[in-house]
Amino acid sequence: MIDKSSWIAVYPEIVLLVMACVIALTDLFVKSPRRTSTYVLTLLSLGVVALLNGLYASGGQTIYAFGNMVVSDAMGNWLKCFATIAVMITLVYGRPYAADRDMLRGGELFTLGMFSLLGMSVMISGNNFLVIYLGLELLTLSSYALVALRRDNATATEAAMKYFVLGAMASGFLLYGLSMMYGATGSLDVTAVFKAVASGQIKHQVLVFGLVFIVAGLAFKLGVVPFHMWIPDVYQGAPTAVTLLVAGAPKLAAFAIAIRLLVEGLLPLAFDWQQMLAVLAIGSLLLGNLAAIAQTNLKRMLAYSTISQMGFVLLGLMAGVVNGNTLSAENAYSSAMFYMVTYVLTTLASFGVILLLAREGFESEEIADFAGLNQRSPLYAGVMAVCMFSLAGIPPMVGFYAKLSVLQALISSGQTVHIALAVFAVMMSLIGAFYYLRVIKVMYFDNPITATSVSAPLDVRAVLSVNGALVLILGIVPGGLMTLCANAVVQMMKT
Repeated sequence: MIDKSSWIAVYPEIVLLVMACVIALTDLFVKSPRRTSTYVLTLLSLGVVALLNGLYASGGQTIYAFGNMVVSDAMGNWLKCFATIAVMITLVYGRPYAADRDMLRGGELFTLGMFSLLGMSVMISGNNFLVIYLGLELLTLSSYALVALRRDNATATEAAMKYFVLGAMASGFLLYGLSMMYGATGSLDVTAVFKAVASGQIKHQVLVFGLVFIVAGLAFKLGVVPFHMWIPDVYQGAPTAVTLLVAGAPKLAAFAIAIRLLVEGLLPLAFDWQQMLAVLAIGSLLLGNLAAIAQTNLKRMLAYSTISQMGFVLLGLMAGVVNGNTLSAENAYSSAMFYMVTYVLTTLASFGVILLLAREGFESEEIADFAGLNQRSPLYAGVMAVCMFSLAGIPPMVGFYAKLSVLQALISSGQTVHIALAVFAVMMSLIGAFYYLRVIKVMYFDNPITATSVSAPLDVRAVLSVNGALVLILGIVPGGLMTLCANAVVQMMKT
């Protein structure tokens, strides 16, 4: 008999699943070409799910449910809340774009978006290898279908094929690593695996062999070098609305499973996986920044930018354990969480502007398409400029404080290697500033290609303005979000 607390722990997921099924059925009777009623019902449902997750997170309780297979804690609930809001914002930005490209013949964009969010929620809540993997598969299968949503578009179909093949390989890597851990420890439960590894009775070589595959699988999902091959092709080839569904909220879920597996499950092996993350971070910062300079397509440039930004997140994750001491762990992991949340916020706004400028039959994804945007629309040029400054790490944008918190976590460890990595990361950020500032130069100093003014529906204008303002406001007063991330990580480390 499943006790009541188990059902309480997964109420938000139950609401999300039920409403996704209801919306899929209701959409069959919707005649509007813009799917207005489906859209409104989806946003209302996601609003309720975000509110539930927010209430759970602020309550601060940790509940282990369904025989320890699921955990509902502050960190997970905040990440689920932010992921839900990210999907809501993505659907607001993406609906006009999808309508112009005949992608709203059915309500698949909304229902698959909800099912991918359900996959993220299961991943974030998983306290068992199989539950985490099931969530991951639900997310990736929904994402493959979304990328191929424009069935008549050869580029989108090619992107979906590449994503599917490489995603399947990544899932195989992760599953093989998890099976090795199960073979070594005799348990699929994350907490039990931690105890078994900490006992020191299991052969170290076997654990490290499994760990290599787990880190490789996680690296695929985060999109870091050398497992980054799918990111530029999928970002550029997918319809822009779907690119944002792949580039935004799933990053929060990937961060959550990295914490669940590496920190909650395999912290005694921190010395080994931190070295692996260091190598991945160096490669990502180097290749991501250097390759982005050569790009003329803005979506492809932002894809390489993502690779370098994920390098920073890995730097935060690898600074937690120093010489077997976990004193700096809470600081390091909370800085990585802060970085990931603010990165997703900035990504939403930057892709929002790309979606806004796209018209029927015109994608607006080349950097040259942004020429003279300030003369056509000072507001949207301002939002894009704020995002570029934030991604480059220029104060007072939130991206500056995100980078600063990760660098501070590295330097405070006092390790020579960590200080050297911090210096390297700053040098790479200087290189990265070039391609971000190039976009601002094109918007403000080049002559516009077209004189047409930029128009957008009221909901898109309102959400985009708030989104852009938050990137600036959270940079000026980052304390609240930083405290939220720190408290969530402290509670996660205690349980």
